[in-house]
Amino acid sequence: MWNDDTRYAVIHGKDARYDGQFFTAVRTTGIYCRPSCPARTPARANVTFYPSAAAAQRAGFRACRRCFPDDAPGSPRWRVGEDIASRAMRMIDDGLVEREGVAGLARRLGYTERHVSRVLVEELGASPQALAIAHRLHHARALLEGTPMPVSDVAFAAGFGSVRQFNDAARAAWDLTPSQVRGRHASREATPAGEARLELRLRHRSPAATARTLAFLGARAVDGVESWDGGIYSRTLALPHGPGRVALAPADGYVSTSLSLTDVRDLGAAVARCRRLLDLDADPAAVDAALGAAPLLAAHVEAVPGLRVPGAVEPFEMVVRAIVGQQVSVVGARRTLGTLVERWAPELSVPRGDHEADPRMVTVPTGLGRVFPGPEALADVDPASGLVPQARWRAISAAARAMLDGTLDLGPGADRAEARRALLAIPGIGPWTAEYVALRALGDPDAFPARDLVLQRAAGLDAAALASASEAWRPWRAYAAMHLWTAVTDGRVDASAGPSPRRARRPARV
Repeated sequence: MWNDDTRYAVIHGKDARYDGQFFTAVRTTGIYCRPSCPARTPARANVTFYPSAAAAQRAGFRACRRCFPDDAPGSPRWRVGEDIASRAMRMIDDGLVEREGVAGLARRLGYTERHVSRVLVEELGASPQALAIAHRLHHARALLEGTPMPVSDVAFAAGFGSVRQFNDAARAAWDLTPSQVRGRHASREATPAGEARLELRLRHRSPAATARTLAFLGARAVDGVESWDGGIYSRTLALPHGPGRVALAPADGYVSTSLSLTDVRDLGAAVARCRRLLDLDADPAAVDAALGAAPLLAAHVEAVPGLRVPGAVEPFEMVVRAIVGQQVSVVGARRTLGTLVERWAPELSVPRGDHEADPRMVTVPTGLGRVFPGPEALADVDPASGLVPQARWRAISAAARAMLDGTLDLGPGADRAEARRALLAIPGIGPWTAEYVALRALGDPDAFPARDLVLQRAAGLDAAALASASEAWRPWRAYAAMHLWTAVTDGRVDASAGPSPRRARRPARV
């Protein structure tokens, strides 16, 4: 049970596993820190705890220059929770307030602005606008340190309404001007106006089996959209203001990330989608402790601690992958998806991502010239077009139309129960597909496709028995599924024997 004494014990132990879950403000210095800050632990009487960096900033504290608390991994609460605050934070992290304002946030949540503001202040100690400002400052720092953009351009790219607003927010949060933050980074070579090529470190809590996550994605890479060289996973991104590319590679305590963006205003959205793709805001301590106590899973958790659940950068893409992957192999699904991309995704002009001048950066391949087709491209495809059975084309097109008209919402702030109902209402989408989409596209940590043949054989249980056993694994059943799938991939479990469901072929899990 969390209380202030427990939080103080965490900061005394400088435990990085809790970074981002709360923030420590020291009244005698006016500074707030992450739990693992290397500075001397302040006296208990001088400490106040806040649930968010925005709340600490709102109370008048500035960010520590040793631990950079505004760069801590996001709270796992936002990923797990289904309450208004959690859904709101997922949308704020995706840059929704910058694009649609607080009114747009409230509209998507289905509540009044006043009610949303009241909930966020009660839960997080800050209003939607204050939380959005903290979000803007985080990405403004990345632009100041990673590009030579003029401060005025950084202000607008990060979402501030004016340079003065940016300066005031920077001084309040950092006790530094934007120019002072830039410091030694000011001499970087200029890039074309509007375009940005950035090197970032996407931090996470340990342990983190990020190399496993990238390998999972790489094994399913679709030509033209993704590539995998055994160590670096790259792909194109469909972002609000234009396409981009990203290259991701595992490192010690973070994921090395190189972004090439058509428009720097998309930095926040790109970072949020990469974090969701790799499940970087998970709480591995909680997940491993819970699943490690389950007799069926204990050995698997011990073999791969910190295993993450691969997500998706675009929810519709995952719907298409799940439908195409029904009852076919991974290789066959990749081939089909590659042809689908070639037919329905036009070639795009995106930044080259050539970082030869800076050897620290992961090079983004230049051969990724297509973005996975969106719902508008596949909403009216003739079912007789071939490539997949007509029933699957009808399911894909129906899902596309549902997303376009708002009947199906799979965005970061979606109501997961309603999304499942909307998916199951589409002919051709059954429980396995709906759960797999929930697991990957919705990021639901409790999604569990109990009808999956490989899961059944890995557990040595039929569908009904597996569904029953999985009740003890809530709310982390998606991680349990990943552990069982990984055990099969690693050869620790033989999935060739076991209970046989009615269908002889398994989904590809693409």
